[in-house]
Amino acid sequence: MSASVIYGFHSIEALVTARPKAIIEVVYTEERNDQRLQQLLHKLSELHIKTTPTSKEKIEQFVPEDAAHQGIMALVRKLEEFGENHLFDILSSKEQAFFLILDGITDPHNLGACLRSAEAAGVDAVIIPKDKSASLTPVARKISSGASEVLPVIKVTNLARTMRKLQDEGVWIVGTAGEAEQNIYQYEFPRRSLALVMGNEGKGMRRLTRENCDELVKIPMAGIVSSLNVSVATGVCLFEIVRQLSAK
Repeated sequence: MSASVIYGFHSIEALVTARPKAIIEVVYTEERNDQRLQQLLHKLSELHIKTTPTSKEKIEQFVPEDAAHQGIMALVRKLEEFGENHLFDILSSKEQAFFLILDGITDPHNLGACLRSAEAAGVDAVIIPKDKSASLTPVARKISSGASEVLPVIKVTNLARTMRKLQDEGVWIVGTAGEAEQNIYQYEFPRRSLALVMGNEGKGMRRLTRENCDELVKIPMAGIVSSLNVSVATGVCLFEIVRQLSAK
């Protein structure tokens, strides 16, 4: 069976809510006996999901070193993989679709944090390139606090080509770049299907990605620090879009 491991309460609780049939088994440490665990075990029992007590050392054999596993992990059927066509299914079903494009985010912690912000901001899908990008590892899924279990992550072979196809379907694409003339508070995001593009942690967007954006914006920086962590910047930009469109 094709399966993966997730760990931590937020991720497992979100999975129980969103995709309980994906859970094969939940394993927890014998010494943990608090109310939160008991409530989760009760829910799992109602859903007829297998639970197994074990040792902390046994769990640590299956999770990354120094991971904050909280004494619980789940064996899960692998996430459904969405293809590019899913984007156009979303577009056809929504008056205003909202996408996040991550151009080469390589740190799984950053990917997970971006997914968490995206799900909270109401993004419909996250688009990442198949190559030179972090994937949904157990670390990314843990950091996403359950967002990875409910938010479609779509891997595409050619990001620039996908962007052009989205534009052909009426999606307005806004990229982020330090050299942009307008900042996110000056720019008026249009009330239509939108995609926000965030670039690599160090290099930003690749040239072809930049060239296929309809507009470029930046986050104004008041201090001596020249840039924000990409996951922080993603949250700032997403929620400025939400603020503007909600105000309209």
